[in-house]
Amino acid sequence: MFVHDCASSMVVVAVDVGKNTVACSVTDEKRHRLLEPVDFAMTRAGLTATVAMIRAVVPSEVSVKVGIEAAGHYHQPLMSPASWPAGWQLLELNPAHVTEQRRVQGRRRVKTDAIDLEAITELVLSGQGNPVTDRAAVIGELAAWVRHRLRRVEARTAVKNQLLGQLDRAFPGLTLALPDVLSTKVGRLVAEHFTDPARLAGLGETRFIRFAATRGLVVRQPVAVRLVAAARDALPTPDAGVAREIVANDLQLLQVLDRQVAAAQEYLAALLPATPFAPLITVPGWATVRASAYGAGVGDPARWPGPAQIYRASGLSPMQYESAGKRRDGGISREGSVILRRALVDLGIGLWLTEPAAKAYAAGLRARGKKGGVIACAMAHRANRIAYALVRDQRPYDQIHWQQEN
Repeated sequence: MFVHDCASSMVVVAVDVGKNTVACSVTDEKRHRLLEPVDFAMTRAGLTATVAMIRAVVPSEVSVKVGIEAAGHYHQPLMSPASWPAGWQLLELNPAHVTEQRRVQGRRRVKTDAIDLEAITELVLSGQGNPVTDRAAVIGELAAWVRHRLRRVEARTAVKNQLLGQLDRAFPGLTLALPDVLSTKVGRLVAEHFTDPARLAGLGETRFIRFAATRGLVVRQPVAVRLVAAARDALPTPDAGVAREIVANDLQLLQVLDRQVAAAQEYLAALLPATPFAPLITVPGWATVRASAYGAGVGDPARWPGPAQIYRASGLSPMQYESAGKRRDGGISREGSVILRRALVDLGIGLWLTEPAAKAYAAGLRARGKKGGVIACAMAHRANRIAYALVRDQRPYDQIHWQQEN
């Protein structure tokens, strides 16, 4: 153990989190190791004992920065400032940045806890890492419901894909007559009651229209004619029977997922007004889901000094290569938060579709030959600046102001 040099004013506590255990080391700003890597269990007792060891080698007047590499959800128990001594600053580090730092140190293909701790230490000493603050509980609740809804939406998409595959086996040609089966009421009706094309063919157009009407659905004559014609022209398949059973089961699961997605959106609508992100819904094209997703990605707004840092943390910043006076720009880096990246792109699409100034800006980019992906990133950049300003100032959207900012 190294004797601390009193001239140092800052030390770094590097933390590498595993599923049940944590590796930790302490280094001062002159890169003198004050505490060799130690492992402790991710429990209150384990953290308390480790903090006591750190206190024993770090004078009280020295500032302490705790760098924690993000590790899915494993690192979350250590992300509360209340778990660490008062005055210690918590920094969350991007795993991609830690990996890159290992490469800089010539250890890209060597990964051990000790090497990861060195990489984390170097990043913190160079000023990297997003500050972790005691955010309001409502922001954490908002983020939890956003992630819950996202998981249900992804599950629903997977079920729909499975269901469409089974419909092709049970009723060949249905998707030719009705391309978007599961997104229309008449498509859901057919999937629920007429996966056997022979039944629909025997019913005929007029009786099918009456059948739908008794269930509160108006079916136009051309649609009915097209569906019945497809049923009469459908080829038999050997697995049609089992496919119909699977369709019935998938439809039940789809209804459950639809209800859970709707319930999550109701929770978000109730939570959003109590968060700093409420002004976002005053922007054309931004409603509860888009505003909440941005809030989940940003977290505590106070930890971001400006919109540039948020944009960079989303991984939407372009890759650049410059050498000998020549510069080449690549695609987006993708080295950042996936949730934040999706949120910014979604906000940008909302602007693109509904906000006049954004529409004009996008049209100008397209006229210059820019591709859709480039325009989407430009819209996300614009949306990020707007969202940051509205949250910072807690003011509603002013269309005239942002037209001038175009």
